[in-house]
Amino acid sequence: MPLHRTASIVVLTGAGISRESGLHTFRDADGIWATVRLEDVATPEAFARNPRRVQEFYNARRRGLLDPAVRPNAAHAALAELERRWGGGVLVVTQNIDDLHERAGSRNLIHMHGELLKAVCVRCRTVTEWRGDLSMEDVCPACARAGGLRPDVVWFGEMPYQMDRIGEALAGCDLFVSIGTSGNVYPAAGFVAEAGRYGAQTVELNLEPSAGATEFARSIHGLATAVVPAFVRSLLDGADI
Repeated sequence: MPLHRTASIVVLTGAGISRESGLHTFRDADGIWATVRLEDVATPEAFARNPRRVQEFYNARRRGLLDPAVRPNAAHAALAELERRWGGGVLVVTQNIDDLHERAGSRNLIHMHGELLKAVCVRCRTVTEWRGDLSMEDVCPACARAGGLRPDVVWFGEMPYQMDRIGEALAGCDLFVSIGTSGNVYPAAGFVAEAGRYGAQTVELNLEPSAGATEFARSIHGLATAVVPAFVRSLLDGADI
C-alpha cells in the first residue's frame, strides 16, 4: 500500500550511510573499534584519565571529516530531497557526528550523539562551533577558562541528546526507516520496536542484515548510494511500501 503524502516519516541513520563518503564505520572488521579501544577514547573516564589522548583521537577524526575528498553521497542527497518534497514531514535522527546530512541539505535533523565540529565546555556547558584541533590549553570563549573544552560528542555511558523529542517523533510517525546501522547500540537499536508499537511501518536499508533485522517489516540490502535513492524515489512516486 502506498504511503500517503501527509504521512510522517522518521529516518534513523548510522555510520553505514557515510561509509561511501570515505568515513570509517565503527563495528565492521576494519572499523574504528578494530584499531582502538573505545574505553580509551570514547568514555568520560577515558577523558578524565588521559584527556590529551582523547583530544588527539577526535582531532584526527575532525581533520578527516574536513578533508575536501569527504563529501555527501547520493544517500545523503536523497534524504534531503525527501525532506524538501514530502508533505507530511521528515525527521532525520542520526547517530553520526559528521555534518554530511547538513551539507547535503537536510534541515530537520537531530544529532543524537553530538557533533564533531562542535566543542562543549565541561565547566559552563557552552557549545561552540569548532573546526580546528582541540587541546587542553584552549580557552572557552564563554567562561574564559582553559582545560575544559571537549568534543561535543556523546560518549559511552552518557545520555544521547534530545531523547524526549525523538520519543515523541517515534510515537507519531507513520513510517520508520533505519539506514546503515549495526543494530547493536542502544537506545537507537530499540527505535524500531518503539515505532512499531505505535503502528508505524518499518523498513531497514542496510548493506547487510543488522542485529535487529528481524524487527523490521521489510528489509532492503545493498550499498546506501543505491538502495536509499531508489527507496526515496519509490516513496515520492507513490509505490507500495
